[in-house]
Amino acid sequence: MLLDDRRTPPGGPSMTDVRRLAVESLAGGDATGWFERLYAQARAGRAVVPWDVAAASVNLREFPLAGGAGRRALVVGCGPGRDAEHLATLGYAVTAFDISATAIAVARERHPDSPVDYRVADLLDPPRDWDRAFDLVLESNNVQALPARIRTRAIRAAGGFVAAGGRLLVLAAAATDTPGEGPPWPLTRAEIDAFASGDLRQVSVEELHAPGSRLLVRWRAVFERPALDAHTGGDRRCGRPAPVRDTAG
Repeated sequence: MLLDDRRTPPGGPSMTDVRRLAVESLAGGDATGWFERLYAQARAGRAVVPWDVAAASVNLREFPLAGGAGRRALVVGCGPGRDAEHLATLGYAVTAFDISATAIAVARERHPDSPVDYRVADLLDPPRDWDRAFDLVLESNNVQALPARIRTRAIRAAGGFVAAGGRLLVLAAAATDTPGEGPPWPLTRAEIDAFASGDLRQVSVEELHAPGSRLLVRWRAVFERPALDAHTGGDRRCGRPAPVRDTAG
Protein backbone atom coordinates (compact mmCIF):
# COMPACT_ATOMS: atom_id res chain seq x y z
CA MET A 1 0.00 0.00 0.00
CA LEU A 2 1.28 3.48 -0.79
CA LEU A 3 -1.42 6.02 -1.52
CA ASP A 4 0.15 9.10 -3.03
CA ASP A 5 -0.75 10.47 -6.45
CA ARG A 6 0.79 13.93 -6.25
CA ARG A 7 3.29 13.21 -9.04
CA THR A 8 0.61 12.00 -11.44
CA PRO A 9 0.78 14.39 -14.42
CA PRO A 10 -2.33 16.05 -15.86
CA GLY A 11 -3.99 13.53 -18.17
CA GLY A 12 -2.01 10.69 -16.60
CA PRO A 13 -3.24 7.75 -14.53
CA SER A 14 -6.24 8.59 -12.39
CA MET A 15 -7.58 7.31 -9.10
CA THR A 16 -10.53 5.62 -10.81
CA ASP A 17 -9.43 2.04 -10.19
CA VAL A 18 -8.39 2.83 -6.63
CA ARG A 19 -11.78 4.24 -5.74
CA ARG A 20 -13.74 1.56 -7.55
CA LEU A 21 -11.98 -1.23 -5.68
CA ALA A 22 -11.93 0.62 -2.36
CA VAL A 23 -15.68 1.24 -2.47
CA GLU A 24 -16.33 -2.43 -3.17
CA SER A 25 -13.99 -3.56 -0.40
CA LEU A 26 -15.31 -1.15 2.20
CA ALA A 27 -18.91 -2.04 1.36
CA GLY A 28 -18.02 -5.63 2.24
CA GLY A 29 -16.53 -4.59 5.58
CA ASP A 30 -12.90 -5.10 4.47
CA ALA A 31 -10.86 -1.93 4.97
CA THR A 32 -7.64 -3.14 3.33
CA GLY A 33 -8.50 -5.95 0.92
CA TRP A 34 -8.65 -3.61 -2.05
CA PHE A 35 -4.88 -3.12 -2.06
CA GLU A 36 -4.21 -6.71 -3.13
CA ARG A 37 -6.99 -6.59 -5.70
CA LEU A 38 -5.59 -3.36 -7.16
CA TYR A 39 -2.04 -4.67 -7.48
CA ALA A 40 -3.21 -8.02 -8.85
CA GLN A 41 -5.44 -6.37 -11.46
CA ALA A 42 -2.69 -3.94 -12.40
CA ARG A 43 -0.26 -6.81 -12.88
CA ALA A 44 -2.78 -8.41 -15.22
CA GLY A 45 -3.21 -5.15 -17.14
CA ARG A 46 -6.78 -4.52 -15.93
CA ALA A 47 -6.11 -1.60 -13.58
CA VAL A 48 -3.67 1.24 -12.93
CA VAL A 49 -1.76 1.94 -9.72
CA PRO A 50 -1.39 5.73 -9.98
CA TRP A 51 1.40 6.01 -7.42
CA ASP A 52 3.55 3.35 -9.10
CA VAL A 53 6.36 5.58 -10.35
CA ALA A 54 10.11 5.07 -10.53
CA ALA A 55 11.36 7.79 -8.19
CA ALA A 56 11.13 7.79 -4.42
CA SER A 57 8.84 10.36 -2.83
CA VAL A 58 10.22 13.86 -3.36
CA ASN A 59 9.44 14.70 0.27
CA LEU A 60 11.61 11.77 1.31
CA ARG A 61 14.43 12.54 -1.12
CA GLU A 62 14.58 16.17 -0.01
CA PHE A 63 14.60 15.32 3.70
CA PRO A 64 18.12 15.53 5.21
CA LEU A 65 18.52 11.97 6.45
CA ALA A 66 21.93 11.03 7.75
CA GLY A 67 23.65 7.98 6.29
CA GLY A 68 22.27 4.73 7.59
CA ALA A 69 25.59 3.11 8.49
CA GLY A 70 23.82 -0.23 8.78
CA ARG A 71 21.09 0.98 11.13
CA ARG A 72 17.74 -0.78 10.78
CA ALA A 73 14.94 0.93 8.83
CA LEU A 74 11.35 -0.15 8.26
CA VAL A 75 9.18 1.05 5.39
CA VAL A 76 5.45 0.76 6.07
CA GLY A 77 3.26 -0.12 3.08
CA CYS A 78 6.18 -0.16 0.66
CA GLY A 79 4.31 -0.99 -2.56
CA PRO A 80 6.77 -1.80 -5.39
CA GLY A 81 9.68 -0.55 -3.29
CA ARG A 82 10.72 2.88 -4.51
CA ASP A 83 11.17 4.42 -1.05
CA ALA A 84 12.73 1.27 0.40
CA GLU A 85 15.36 1.21 -2.33
CA HIS A 86 16.15 4.88 -1.70
CA LEU A 87 16.80 4.21 1.99
CA ALA A 88 18.98 1.24 1.10
CA THR A 89 21.18 3.50 -1.06
CA LEU A 90 21.69 5.66 2.04
CA GLY A 91 23.16 2.71 3.90
CA TYR A 92 20.20 1.51 5.97
CA ALA A 93 19.48 -2.16 6.55
CA VAL A 94 15.94 -1.97 5.23
CA THR A 95 12.93 -4.15 5.90
CA ALA A 96 9.91 -3.17 3.81
CA PHE A 97 6.43 -4.61 4.00
CA ASP A 98 3.06 -4.40 2.35
CA ILE A 99 -0.27 -6.08 2.99
CA SER A 100 -0.46 -6.94 -0.72
CA ALA A 101 1.42 -10.11 -1.66
CA THR A 102 1.37 -9.00 -5.29
CA ALA A 103 3.00 -5.67 -4.43
CA ILE A 104 5.80 -7.53 -2.63
CA ALA A 105 6.22 -9.91 -5.56
CA VAL A 106 6.51 -6.92 -7.91
CA ALA A 107 9.07 -5.25 -5.62
CA ARG A 108 11.22 -8.39 -5.55
CA GLU A 109 10.99 -8.79 -9.32
CA ARG A 110 11.94 -5.18 -10.01
CA HIS A 111 14.86 -5.21 -7.59
CA PRO A 112 16.29 -8.74 -7.86
CA ASP A 113 19.68 -7.80 -6.42
CA SER A 114 18.33 -5.54 -3.70
CA PRO A 115 19.54 -5.81 -0.10
CA VAL A 116 16.03 -4.86 1.06
CA ASP A 117 14.15 -7.54 2.97
CA TYR A 118 10.66 -7.42 1.41
CA ARG A 119 7.89 -8.96 3.52
CA VAL A 120 4.13 -9.46 3.34
CA ALA A 121 2.71 -8.12 6.60
CA ASP A 122 -0.25 -6.20 8.02
CA LEU A 123 0.28 -2.86 9.76
CA LEU A 124 -2.64 -3.67 12.07
CA ASP A 125 -1.22 -7.09 13.00
CA PRO A 126 2.57 -6.89 12.58
CA PRO A 127 5.19 -9.44 13.66
CA ARG A 128 5.85 -9.18 17.39
CA ASP A 129 9.60 -8.98 16.95
CA TRP A 130 9.20 -5.66 15.12
CA ASP A 131 8.11 -3.93 18.33
CA ARG A 132 10.56 -1.04 19.03
CA ALA A 133 13.05 -2.71 16.70
CA PHE A 134 13.93 -0.05 14.09
CA ASP A 135 16.13 3.03 14.13
CA LEU A 136 14.14 4.66 11.33
CA VAL A 137 10.51 4.04 10.43
CA LEU A 138 8.97 5.56 7.30
CA GLU A 139 5.18 5.90 7.18
CA SER A 140 4.46 7.39 3.78
CA ASN A 141 0.87 7.94 2.69
CA ASN A 142 -0.64 4.76 4.15
CA VAL A 143 -2.76 5.92 7.10
CA GLN A 144 -4.57 8.32 4.77
CA ALA A 145 -5.77 5.31 2.76
CA LEU A 146 -7.59 3.88 5.78
CA PRO A 147 -11.08 4.74 7.03
CA ALA A 148 -11.32 6.79 10.20
CA ARG A 149 -12.50 3.87 12.35
CA ILE A 150 -9.10 2.12 12.17
CA ARG A 151 -6.74 5.07 11.87
CA THR A 152 -5.97 5.30 15.56
CA ARG A 153 -4.78 1.66 15.55
CA ALA A 154 -2.66 2.29 12.45
CA ILE A 155 -1.08 5.42 13.91
CA ARG A 156 -0.16 3.63 17.13
CA ALA A 157 1.19 0.64 15.23
CA ALA A 158 3.51 2.80 13.11
CA GLY A 159 4.95 4.46 16.19
CA GLY A 160 5.37 1.15 17.93
CA PHE A 161 8.11 0.07 15.52
CA VAL A 162 10.48 2.86 16.62
CA ALA A 163 13.40 1.74 18.79
CA ALA A 164 14.86 3.71 21.68
CA GLY A 165 16.83 6.55 20.11
CA GLY A 166 15.00 5.98 16.82
CA ARG A 167 12.97 8.21 14.55
CA LEU A 168 9.61 8.07 12.75
CA LEU A 169 9.20 10.04 9.54
CA VAL A 170 5.57 10.60 8.50
CA LEU A 171 4.62 11.80 5.01
CA ALA A 172 0.96 12.44 4.25
CA ALA A 173 -1.53 14.59 2.44
CA ALA A 174 -2.94 17.40 4.59
CA ALA A 175 -6.66 17.89 5.04
CA THR A 176 -7.98 21.15 3.58
CA ASP A 177 -11.24 23.07 3.70
CA THR A 178 -12.32 21.46 0.41
CA PRO A 179 -11.99 17.71 0.92
CA GLY A 180 -12.37 15.57 -2.17
CA GLU A 181 -13.58 12.06 -2.74
CA GLY A 182 -11.42 9.40 -1.10
CA PRO A 183 -9.35 7.46 -0.79
CA PRO A 184 -7.07 9.10 0.07
CA TRP A 185 -8.60 10.87 3.06
CA PRO A 186 -5.92 13.47 3.95
CA LEU A 187 -4.85 13.74 7.57
CA THR A 188 -5.79 16.54 9.90
CA ARG A 189 -3.20 18.23 12.09
CA ALA A 190 -4.72 16.42 15.07
CA GLU A 191 -4.11 13.08 13.35
CA ILE A 192 -0.49 14.02 12.68
CA ASP A 193 -0.05 15.05 16.31
CA ALA A 194 -1.53 11.71 17.39
CA PHE A 195 1.63 9.90 16.24
CA ALA A 196 3.24 11.37 19.37
CA SER A 197 2.02 8.68 21.72
CA GLY A 198 3.60 7.42 24.94
CA ASP A 199 7.28 8.30 24.90
CA LEU A 200 7.34 8.97 21.16
CA ARG A 201 7.85 12.73 20.92
CA GLN A 202 7.10 15.15 18.15
CA VAL A 203 10.21 16.92 16.87
CA SER A 204 8.93 18.83 13.84
CA VAL A 205 5.91 19.29 11.60
CA GLU A 206 6.22 20.86 8.16
CA GLU A 207 3.41 21.94 5.88
CA LEU A 208 4.63 21.59 2.31
CA HIS A 209 2.88 22.91 -0.77
CA ALA A 210 2.62 20.95 -4.02
CA PRO A 211 1.39 23.31 -6.77
CA GLY A 212 -0.29 21.58 -9.68
CA SER A 213 -1.22 18.54 -7.63
CA ARG A 214 -4.68 17.34 -6.69
CA LEU A 215 -3.33 17.08 -3.13
CA LEU A 216 -2.13 20.65 -2.71
CA VAL A 217 -0.74 20.50 0.83
CA ARG A 218 1.46 17.82 2.39
CA TRP A 219 2.62 16.99 5.90
CA ARG A 220 6.18 15.99 6.74
CA ALA A 221 6.55 15.22 10.43
CA VAL A 222 9.30 13.75 12.56
CA PHE A 223 8.95 11.91 15.86
CA GLU A 224 11.66 10.46 18.10
CA ARG A 225 11.82 7.99 20.95
CA PRO A 226 14.43 8.95 23.59
CA ALA A 227 17.57 6.86 23.75
CA LEU A 228 18.11 4.72 26.81
CA ASP A 229 20.80 5.77 29.27
CA ALA A 230 23.68 3.30 29.05
CA HIS A 231 24.09 3.22 32.83
CA THR A 232 20.52 3.30 34.12
CA GLY A 233 18.53 1.96 31.20
CA GLY A 234 16.28 5.01 31.53
CA ASP A 235 15.49 8.00 29.35
CA ARG A 236 18.57 10.16 28.80
CA ARG A 237 16.32 13.22 28.80
CA CYS A 238 15.08 12.43 32.33
CA GLY A 239 11.47 12.83 31.29
CA ARG A 240 11.86 16.29 29.83
CA PRO A 241 9.94 16.76 26.56
CA ALA A 242 11.89 17.22 23.36
CA PRO A 243 11.67 20.63 21.69
CA VAL A 244 9.08 20.87 18.92
CA ARG A 245 9.82 22.73 15.71
CA ASP A 246 6.56 23.61 14.00
CA THR A 247 6.78 25.09 10.52
CA ALA A 248 3.13 24.58 9.63
CA GLY A 249 1.54 27.69 8.26
